[in-house]
Amino acid sequence: MRGEKNMNINWERYSRQMRFAGIGQEGQRRLLESCALVVGCGALGSVAANILVRAGVGKVRIVDRDFLELNNLQRQVLYDEQDVASGLPKAVCAAQKLRQINHDVEVEPVVADLNANNIQQLLDGVHVIVDGTDNFETRFLINDASLRYKIPWVYGGCLGSEGQTLTILPGDSACLRCLMPEPPPPGVAGTCDTAGILGPIVQVIAAWEAMEAIKILLGQWERINRDLIVIDVWDNQIRRIPLKEVFTGFEQCACHGADFPWLEGRSGTQTAVLCGRNAVQLSFPGTEPVRLEELAQRLSSFGKVSVNRFLLKLELEKHTLTVFRDGRTIVSGTDDVAEARSLHARYIGN
Repeated sequence: MRGEKNMNINWERYSRQMRFAGIGQEGQRRLLESCALVVGCGALGSVAANILVRAGVGKVRIVDRDFLELNNLQRQVLYDEQDVASGLPKAVCAAQKLRQINHDVEVEPVVADLNANNIQQLLDGVHVIVDGTDNFETRFLINDASLRYKIPWVYGGCLGSEGQTLTILPGDSACLRCLMPEPPPPGVAGTCDTAGILGPIVQVIAAWEAMEAIKILLGQWERINRDLIVIDVWDNQIRRIPLKEVFTGFEQCACHGADFPWLEGRSGTQTAVLCGRNAVQLSFPGTEPVRLEELAQRLSSFGKVSVNRFLLKLELEKHTLTVFRDGRTIVSGTDDVAEARSLHARYIGN
């Protein structure tokens, strides 16, 4: 149930949107009574949050664990150089900007690393989840929570010039694990830092995600996309991959059988702060062996890389990442688990 907001709305703000036949004033009222959770407020998340706030989604909760860097500004269009200089977390900077855009909307910033311990609390009152994350581990957690608590979510991801998106309607469409039973092993999938990314693909995928979220909040189920959409803005390709057959056989997917290992903490990164070493160990039980030699080639431009048949070491300005063949990684130079996870996602992937 949506709670009606007791506000004095200036409907002129939404006049052009309400003239669209699929929305109208009743649809706009429904948006104003809705709550969206945006997980990650970097490239995809900042664009999607901007669209949702301008559209008049009544409450937008933003969860992000990171802070801004200068290289973010090429694609994270909500921010500017003053935000980078402020040193404030992304969620806080985003909230400051978004509140200036639309005072009808409640913007709630949460500076946190989404995990199995806090996701249920962060989903309180939420009607749709929008993916702005940078790793599959968090996406698999969101997928588990979506199916467990019957909250739709919109997956999105970008790398290089290509992006993809999928809308997950619990019980009515394929989920992420129907498409991909397990996340790729550490070091296999590229990251924005290692493979680069073009700003326009971020805008395209985030806009698609936001539109799907709006359709969900409006209850326009027949308009919601149920296929995997893949777009490449460099090679001018748009592909639609039907997932109806995948969903028809959804008994093959553990999620639809009510098995939620990521939500219950049985899968995912296991972390340990190493006493007296200013380091955090990240473990990934059950993953395939890391191809250390291939990973070394990808990381060679970011710092000093040394590799042997047991481990790879990447030395950055302030941190060192030591990756073992079983996927276990020690991030030295910090005892902050969230920072260690961010560094791992940035350079190793996942």
